[in-house]
Amino acid sequence: MHIAIVGNIGAGKTTLANKLAHHFNWEVFLEDVDHNPYLKDFYDDMPRWAFHLQVYFLNSRFQQTQRIKELQKTGKGVIQDRTIYEDAHIFAANLHQSGLMSERDYQNYLSLFNSMISMVNPPDLLLYLRADLPKLVQQIEKRNRDYENNIKIDYLKHLNEHYEEWIQGYDHGKLLIVDVNNLDYVNNPEDLSVIIEMINSKLFGFF
Repeated sequence: MHIAIVGNIGAGKTTLANKLAHHFNWEVFLEDVDHNPYLKDFYDDMPRWAFHLQVYFLNSRFQQTQRIKELQKTGKGVIQDRTIYEDAHIFAANLHQSGLMSERDYQNYLSLFNSMISMVNPPDLLLYLRADLPKLVQQIEKRNRDYENNIKIDYLKHLNEHYEEWIQGYDHGKLLIVDVNNLDYVNNPEDLSVIIEMINSKLFGFF
């Protein structure tokens, strides 16, 4: 089985991915942010580094999908933090629509994405963490990453809008939407249990 967790910056994807991997005893694939050579520069100057950042993420995510494919052949389950679909349909699309990525760069990016996507297997379950702006800001401030200090509210707002639009049209497989605004699966085991029950019901038909 392959569960992919998607959602805006600060929605709690990485924390949940680790907890679900521990619960199911599956492998976890996290988004590589700590070693990303473009992320800090991007938040300092988005138009200058938008294309570079998105190509880096696209390549990184594609390599990850191929490793997941190989791992699944061994029968091991996988929890994935963010997907290759988001790179194109959320982040690159938002940068282009906001005027932060040129038409030339966007079309070049989409060409790369379309070449890769035919070799990508969709997850068995897409788990979307829906979070409002106050929740996202609270989470971002709590983790206190230097390179996220310059994230603007409008940027998060536009990402949320893209997520909602994309999720409404998602048709690659099973989808589970979890509103995390009032959940705290870090400190409340009951909240984590609720999500696990929802996953079991969606994937396996039992609680």
